[in-house]
Amino acid sequence: MKSISTLPLLLSSFLISTLISNSAFSADSEITETSPEASQEIVKEILPLPLNELRKFTDIFGKIKNDYVEEIDDATLLKYAIRGMLSGLDPHSAYLEPSAFTDLRENTSGSFGGLGIEVGMENGFVKVIAPIDDTPAQKGGIEAGDLIIKLDDALVKGMSLDESVNTMRGEIGTTIKLTIVRTGEREPLEISLVRDTIQVTSVKTVPLDEHYGYIRITQFQVQTGSDFAKGLEKLNKEIDELSGLIIDLRNNPGGVLQASVKVADQLLEEGLIVYTQGRSSISELSFSATPGDSAKGMPIIVLIDGGSASASEILAGALQDHDRAVIMGTQSFGKGSVQNVLALDETHGLKLTTARYFTPSGRSIQAQGIIPDIEVNRAKLSDEKKGAFFREADLAGHLSNDNGNEQPEEKDETNSEEDKKRAMLERDFQLQEALNLLKAIDILNISKGTPEKESMSKVSQDTQVSQDTNAAQDTAPQNKKQK
Repeated sequence: MKSISTLPLLLSSFLISTLISNSAFSADSEITETSPEASQEIVKEILPLPLNELRKFTDIFGKIKNDYVEEIDDATLLKYAIRGMLSGLDPHSAYLEPSAFTDLRENTSGSFGGLGIEVGMENGFVKVIAPIDDTPAQKGGIEAGDLIIKLDDALVKGMSLDESVNTMRGEIGTTIKLTIVRTGEREPLEISLVRDTIQVTSVKTVPLDEHYGYIRITQFQVQTGSDFAKGLEKLNKEIDELSGLIIDLRNNPGGVLQASVKVADQLLEEGLIVYTQGRSSISELSFSATPGDSAKGMPIIVLIDGGSASASEILAGALQDHDRAVIMGTQSFGKGSVQNVLALDETHGLKLTTARYFTPSGRSIQAQGIIPDIEVNRAKLSDEKKGAFFREADLAGHLSNDNGNEQPEEKDETNSEEDKKRAMLERDFQLQEALNLLKAIDILNISKGTPEKESMSKVSQDTQVSQDTNAAQDTAPQNKKQK
C-alpha cells in the first residue's frame, strides 16, 4: 500500500499538469490561445488542495484496488474517477478521450459520421435536443424532446453520454434500432435508422413569394456567418423587391459562438450582441455589433422552438432585445452556458463549463431560454375536401357570359417550384403564420408610411395578430396557456 499512501502528492502533480495547457477549444467558440500566465492563475485558484478529502479518496482507491471482485489497473480507476468528477458538475462538462477532439472539430466543420442527432443526458437517458436537417434521424422521424431508452437491444440506463453516442456511431450503411419515449405517445416507439455520412449545410434559402425570403440556419458552424451573407445576397437577386425575411432557427442545436455573433452583426447597426460571465477573468467575453445592416432595416421574423439552443438563443435574444425582429414559435431549449476545452495531452482533453451567456439586456439564457414575442405551437392544417358544388354553368338553359369562352381555365398540375413552396407552407403552420405576420407588417408600413424598424418594434410590443378560425385554436399570445 506504499504506492497508495503517496497518491495525494501524485494527484496534486496530476491536477497541476492537466490545468496548465497551451491552448483551449471552446464548444461554442473558435480555437483560442491561453497564455502560461493565465494557466498559472487557474492553478493558484485551486491550491491548496484538501488533503483530508484526498486521503479519503486514496482509501477508497485502495479498497477498490484490493477488494473489488475483478482486478482493475490504476489507469482505468483514475479514468473512471475523472469521469465521475466531471459528470457530477453539469450535463455539459466531460472528460474527452482520444476520439473527442476529432468529434468536436467535425461537429463544427460540418462533416461527420452518424445519425445526425444533437443529444444530452436526462435522468440517465439520452434526450434528443434536435435532429439535424437532411440526416437519417430527421428523415426517420426523430423529434426534439424524444427520450432514447434503448439502442438496439441495449438499455441506455447506466450508459454514459459518450458510451451512448459511440453506440449510435458506426460503419456507414449499417442499421441501428432506437427505442424512444415521446410525449403524447402511450407506448415506446421503435425507429430503425441507417448510419450515414452527415454533411450539414448550415444555411439554406427559399424565396417564399415575390416579396419575402426564408433563411434556414441548421447549425452554427465556422463558415455560417459568410454563408448567411451569401444567402441574403442570393435572395436579393432572386426577389426583385425583398420586403421581409424569415430566419428559421427551429431545431438548431447551436454550435460556434462567433458564427452567431457574425450573423447578428449583419442585422444590427450597433449595440451589444452577447456577453459572458464566469468566475475567472478569462471566461468574461463581450461582443458588439459594427455599423451596417445587411437587411437594410426590413422586417424580420425569427422562428424558434424547444430544439433551438445555445448559439441559436444568442442570435434570437440579441435581435429580440434590440427590437430588430419579432420572435415567433415556442420557448427555446435554455442552454446558456459556455464550455472551454483544455488540452491535457495530444489525445485527451477536459471540457469544462466556465461561464454563462447573457443577452444585451442582461437576461441569462441558462435553464430559461428565449420566450417568443408571439407563441405559435406546431399544428397540422389541411384544406377541406372539395364538395360536389353546383354552379351557374351547371344549370340547364343558363345565360352565356358573352366572352366566347365558358370553360374555366385548367390549372397546370405540374410539380413546379411554386407548388413546392405552397406544399412547404401547408405542412408548416408556424412558417405560414410568420409569413402572414410579415405581410401584415408590410401592409401597415405602406398604409401608415411607418419606418420598417419602428414598425417591427411596435408589432413585437403592442400588436396582436388576428388569425383565421383554423389558426386561432392552435396559437396564443405570450404568457397565455393553450386550450
